[in-house]
Amino acid sequence: MVLYEQVIYKVLNFMTTLNKWKTLNSQLVLNNKWCRVKQDTVKLSNGTIIDDYFINIRPDIALVFPVTKNKEVIFVRQYRHGVEEILLELPAGSFDADREDSLSAARRELEEETGYISEKLIQLPALYDNPVKDTNKIYLFLALDATPIGKQNFDITEDIEIELIPLIEIKERIFTGEICVSGSVSALFLGLDYLSQLDYNQK
Repeated sequence: MVLYEQVIYKVLNFMTTLNKWKTLNSQLVLNNKWCRVKQDTVKLSNGTIIDDYFINIRPDIALVFPVTKNKEVIFVRQYRHGVEEILLELPAGSFDADREDSLSAARRELEEETGYISEKLIQLPALYDNPVKDTNKIYLFLALDATPIGKQNFDITEDIEIELIPLIEIKERIFTGEICVSGSVSALFLGLDYLSQLDYNQK
């Protein structure tokens, strides 16, 4: 039986005078396997109409902060063509929310990218990826006691190196800029905060 805990964060609803934009028209202008874009005509709260507001329709992402029994964090190093850099990241991948829940996607991505499996996944807060232009969320998970007993299964675009970094070195790697992908940095700080409440480093 797979055990997992969920951290519940309360979201407070604050009073605001802000209004949402009104969508007057929306049309799909690019419908590709790798990229879907819609063009919206919107009316702003001040009455201004913009007829060329482009939005990327993106699938949700499951991202995992995996820690081994030896208190090492499992990272993937891979090339990212958008910035033309080889980057150090946490394992993550997109999923179809109509076919798979975020927890199942997180477990699958962890095994496919790293070959590690965890029986204890803890859900952290979900974040919007880029709410200005993208539709998706990133679902963050902390995976404890991860063990290398799974099987890697890369996508066609993936060429991955696995790197284990001691938990106590994570903040230093972030502040030196070695770990610089926003989703990974967010997950690491949220996960480290959760672990600090458990006195995890003392166990």
